[in-house]
Amino acid sequence: MKQVLLILFILLSMLSGYAQSFYFEKPDYKEIEKAIKVKGSDYYYSALMERYHRADTTMTLEEKRHLYYGYSFQPKYSPYDTPDFADSLRAVLQKDQHSDSELKRIVKYADLLLADNPFDLRAINYQLYALEKLEKQEAFRKRLNQMNITIEALLSSGDGLKKESAFYVIYTTHEYDLLDILGFQFGGQQSLIEHYDYLKVAENPSQVEGMYFDVSPCLNSLNKMFK
Repeated sequence: MKQVLLILFILLSMLSGYAQSFYFEKPDYKEIEKAIKVKGSDYYYSALMERYHRADTTMTLEEKRHLYYGYSFQPKYSPYDTPDFADSLRAVLQKDQHSDSELKRIVKYADLLLADNPFDLRAINYQLYALEKLEKQEAFRKRLNQMNITIEALLSSGDGLKKESAFYVIYTTHEYDLLDILGFQFGGQQSLIEHYDYLKVAENPSQVEGMYFDVSPCLNSLNKMFK
């Protein structure tokens, strides 16, 4: 498990400097919803997802944003589901060392998680660890590119320092992923303020007290569940 976390640290550290100077703009969900329905356009959703599955490195930032935020309008979007096989993956990851057969199981379970949520950064990270150990270089590069696509979309949405510049996420797990990317540690306190999650962060050199995340798609999905 320690080696898995080390891979996460290395990969996210590569992006942390990039994150600090990233230009950001909050997503316009209404415009995105319209754009991804236009067949033949650059933002038509099924075409974007096909490019994502190919790990297309030529995608523009706007295409990445329409891909990520547009997923909240897809029938499969269910931000509060917990697949049964997630426990199976966690059980394998508890070990400090893994045999080839165990590494292949990690790849298999991660694939199942990603079939349910293609932007699950933790599943991608665990699979990257296994693929590196198995020396599956092409598959490793593909997953790494997909991770980058997702992270770039997230980082383009804000800086998280106040509600007006909150990060926009479609999964609450991405809040904690972004803290890691930016070099912060969760301070143990979470608050829901209107449609924003506020996470307090541990003491840090930047003297940032906490970060804001717009979780509107998550709340909308939750409301639909209880209608």
